[in-house]
Amino acid sequence: MEGTNSAPKTKVVAVGNQKGGVGKTSNTVHLAAALAETGRKCLIWDLDVNCGSTQHFGIPDNMAILGTYEVLMGEESPDEVIVREDDLEEVELPQNVHLLPARRNLEFIDQALVGKFGRFSDIGSVLKKPLQTLRGKYDYIFLDTAPNLTTPTIAAYKAADYFLLSAMPETFAIQGLNNALKDIQSVREHGGNPNLTLIGVVLSNVDGRLTRLARELLSYVEETFAQTPPWMRKYETTISRTTVIPAAQKAGKTIFQTEPHHKVTEQFRALAREFEARVSMLDEQSVATLATQHLPAPNSRRMTEPREEVLEETANG
Repeated sequence: MEGTNSAPKTKVVAVGNQKGGVGKTSNTVHLAAALAETGRKCLIWDLDVNCGSTQHFGIPDNMAILGTYEVLMGEESPDEVIVREDDLEEVELPQNVHLLPARRNLEFIDQALVGKFGRFSDIGSVLKKPLQTLRGKYDYIFLDTAPNLTTPTIAAYKAADYFLLSAMPETFAIQGLNNALKDIQSVREHGGNPNLTLIGVVLSNVDGRLTRLARELLSYVEETFAQTPPWMRKYETTISRTTVIPAAQKAGKTIFQTEPHHKVTEQFRALAREFEARVSMLDEQSVATLATQHLPAPNSRRMTEPREEVLEETANG
């Protein structure tokens, strides 16, 4: 993972799904914490107007801090607004994890960018320059995206090296995953990022007692990605449904700080090992291979079947 002059070869990883409430932020925060535990230096960049990663670490909406809005507007450099381990007395970040926070003013970013740079500027590329200033300072930069195509989310697709899909075994979460796949393909073909690489699907909130619907959806994900390169497939490690994550979030911490020996904490450690194995695998691929890789084609007809099962299971209580 080390480049020349001992500087990290930074990997920029967008994490997303075109559906909210699928564990995207929890997976972002805890995968970064798991990697940081092994000595990797990680930055989480919150690009969501709902400020999920920022709030996870106990930073309230009304705290007077600068963040994503000011960086995208070119008013501040990333280094000036990044929150580090001991920067805020009320915030306890894990060692080796830094945060570039978001605030609710992100909801006005589109109008502000157009007002400053003009209607014909490429505002969808506003992340590229600030990210370039951070390369070499972190092993991983995780972009926590919004569950819809806001300008910061589009910018993440256009600037990231990898895209990590987050989903749950629920119908609308899988449909959101399918939509995200289409968006990845679109930015590869038309959005100026032909090497954007899918680095797999993480399934979370998996209950030990799977319903028939959940089993069907898990099977759908397995089959959809079965013929893809190994780095694109569903991770063997799944994240169980648990109450320890919301409890840690309420305390403004990760489960690595509150429940270091819990089963789910161990799952995130296993996920981090799988993730790094895929990064190593991708490091061995040529640029030409990455530019010509094919994403799986979602089976939209099959996705109508779980809808019927939802109705049936709901009717049966």
